[in-house]
Amino acid sequence: MSSHASNLSRRAFGGVIGASATVAALGTTAAPAEAAPSERPFRAAAHRPAKRPNILFILGDDLGWADLSSYGAPHIKTPNLDRLARQGVRFTDAYSGSATCSPTRFSLYTGRYPGRTKGGLAEPIADRSVGLDPNHPTLASLLRGAGYATALIGKWHCGYLPDYSPTKSGWDEFFGNFGGALEYYSKLGLGGEYDLYEGDVKEGDAEYKDLRYYTRILTERASEYVRRDHRDKPWLLNLNFTTPHWPWIADGDEEASAEIVRKIKAGDGRALFHDDGGSVEKYAEMVQDLDRSVGQVLKALKDSGQEKDTLVFFASDNGGERFSYNWPLSGNKSSLQEGGIRVPTIVRWPARLDGGQVSHEPVFTPDWTATLLEIGGARPDKAYPLDGTSLAGYLLRGEKLAERDLFWRVRGERAVRRGDWKYYRGKGGPDQLFNLSADRREQADRAADRPELLAELKAVWEKKDKELLPYPA
Repeated sequence: MSSHASNLSRRAFGGVIGASATVAALGTTAAPAEAAPSERPFRAAAHRPAKRPNILFILGDDLGWADLSSYGAPHIKTPNLDRLARQGVRFTDAYSGSATCSPTRFSLYTGRYPGRTKGGLAEPIADRSVGLDPNHPTLASLLRGAGYATALIGKWHCGYLPDYSPTKSGWDEFFGNFGGALEYYSKLGLGGEYDLYEGDVKEGDAEYKDLRYYTRILTERASEYVRRDHRDKPWLLNLNFTTPHWPWIADGDEEASAEIVRKIKAGDGRALFHDDGGSVEKYAEMVQDLDRSVGQVLKALKDSGQEKDTLVFFASDNGGERFSYNWPLSGNKSSLQEGGIRVPTIVRWPARLDGGQVSHEPVFTPDWTATLLEIGGARPDKAYPLDGTSLAGYLLRGEKLAERDLFWRVRGERAVRRGDWKYYRGKGGPDQLFNLSADRREQADRAADRPELLAELKAVWEKKDKELLPYPA
């Protein structure tokens, strides 16, 4: 169990640092809110009768661990997500299932390590050769089998039509994009294809034409979904924003959008990567827009009268990218250093969880799959055993979360976390050992001090690695 000190931040939880522009200009950093004054350590509430909740599972895209003001960003204001955290439980040591977009989504949808499926080996999926096998049970298909209505709005990134899609993998409804990125206005993807769909291809009319800013469209669609009359059954909505993933286009940046579109149509295969664009300020604008959008969806939920009985989950699909604020973590997206996999994570369920709490338990994406299945009354498929541990006992019944090993594998990197200790090997680097409670920045290599522990965790990684599919040559 992690044992972070509670006095690492002097800011009130969810507060805004004055003169933030000056702070950012001076390069001053704020300590992440590891346990802000208005928070208390997590403790499960006394049992309260509650029906199976609706589940609103929201993912940001490439949002860094400290990109929310409630996680320490001195120059980004996220009042809606900070309010969500005040009303629920904020996790400081929560991790994504992998270091890039599609493998983490595989780990969420299957509850298993990405390397257990062929599609999960792509880091991330970049062509039409692989995807999430429609025969594999998913969070959506299992909950649907237990009586849930299911929908996915936003980024899929687990394969392309005609072989792969959300509606082939358990979601009743789909509205969004199939690829890993798209230009926010034109909806053009990495290959120059138009990538906004409603459902699957049916007589060639599945493309949905809407050239407004993408985040606005997704927010509108999600708000409409939660406002429906769902009295006949509970629902699961996976709301997958592309914000703040590149290209660095904020609402209103139509000239920048037009320039990227021009490059795409001229055959520039890296136009969407926006290597010549973006800034810290533009990135902050995109994160704040994400926050406003989440706030609008949460308002729609409240107005619908379903807030009390809806479990809302918010996280990022992996660590931050170029302009993200990850301090004090090292590394970014694509790396198994903390900055590549530790993500902001918030859970709210008014009927069962008290607000204003913080948890330092190490958890990762497959745990949430197991948790939601248990809470939703769905049983995992025995032929596809889960790699995650259900947190329902910890969250709802006050059970102690047993110490276990969290495992990650990406091409050229490996990592295992056990309690406060992390075994890590980077691309071409030596085996390293870090005590994250004392050194979240992963700078003090303790391998020489604890050779037995290093060897034990290395053996754990290598044993698990042998269970997974090998990477293609």
